[in-house]
Amino acid sequence: MNVSLAHIGSPYTANDPFQVLTARYLERCSSLLRCKTETFKSEEALFAWIQRHKSRTPIVPVLLDSHGKVMTSETLAAWIGGHRQEGVQHIVFAIGPTDGWSADALLRAKLVLSLGSFTLAHAVARLVLAEQLYRATTILTGHPYHSGH
Repeated sequence: MNVSLAHIGSPYTANDPFQVLTARYLERCSSLLRCKTETFKSEEALFAWIQRHKSRTPIVPVLLDSHGKVMTSETLAAWIGGHRQEGVQHIVFAIGPTDGWSADALLRAKLVLSLGSFTLAHAVARLVLAEQLYRATTILTGHPYHSGH
């Protein structure tokens, strides 16, 4: 399964400390997920990209928003695992523009996910999400990284 960690905004440089850590977590996911990062100038550009990338199954867009659904690490792992079992080929986790997602974008999401009620800088949210994706792979594979607390 392919997973894209996308954000709306400026690209990060390769030597940005948050990007280095984010990339490290995404590389660790490779036993179960093929992860990459994407940057878009607008939510319209993100959805146009999703439309252009046709595959056997539609891309599943997950938009991060503080008003979204809060999940435990185990629940997120089960959600990803369930989609993998259903044959979903690509999930995009997207962090929105600085002024938030439009109502139209939120309606186009398969899931609106919250990392909590804090407002986080994009770089921090990307790092937290990358770690949670890695944690999900360890939960799904029975790796001891996730001990449940």
